[in-house]
Amino acid sequence: MIKITLPDGSIKEFPINSTPMDVAKSISEGLARNVISASFNEKTIETSTPLTSDGTLVLYTFDDANGKKAFWHSSAHVLAEAILQFYPNAKLTIGPAIENGFYYDIDLGEETLSEKDFKKIEDAFLEIARGKHEFKMREVSKADALALYQKESNPYKIELIENLIDGDITFCDHNTFTDLCRGGHIPNTGFIKAVKITNVAGAYWRGDEKNNQLTRVYGISFPKQKMLTDYLELI
Repeated sequence: MIKITLPDGSIKEFPINSTPMDVAKSISEGLARNVISASFNEKTIETSTPLTSDGTLVLYTFDDANGKKAFWHSSAHVLAEAILQFYPNAKLTIGPAIENGFYYDIDLGEETLSEKDFKKIEDAFLEIARGKHEFKMREVSKADALALYQKESNPYKIELIENLIDGDITFCDHNTFTDLCRGGHIPNTGFIKAVKITNVAGAYWRGDEKNNQLTRVYGISFPKQKMLTDYLELI
């Protein structure tokens, strides 16, 4: 058994390899339905990550800043998958969460993406989301990670991986999509009920004007359609 300390100071015992979701269910089914991310000993983990030692666990919902971060970072993955449906030769770079939503920087080559493309990408995004695809993390060797992106001729991911330490590289998979990622995701795509692409702009790779200019696609997503409607009215 392992001892899990909760934010209120209470300590509960669980079998080794229990997950944050198991802990949430032990507290209440309502909490379990709304938990979308977690941290263990101040490190962001997945709700499905096995817990193997004593430690402090914090569970996050969309109401928490860290919950929103996981929600919007996960949405960036879905956005990238949706964009690849229409731009299969695009080269992906990075897709972080930001204060309000997320973005993904993409090298579209000679192709362009504009406001007229937003609706079809949003529709594809929501179609993926409805599939309730789990976000699954896996460790990858540096050699295998490089081989994948060399096969895809993606110099941006190769550059990122070259600066990482072997043994500290992870990929995230959902549906048929794979991306280099450190983690921090919602349980599955089905939690995303609403999305809006808000803007498209140019951005230099790594913020250096000497590098290639990329297409930055901004978006925001929510677990309820009404939340998106309220947000759009607010802005």
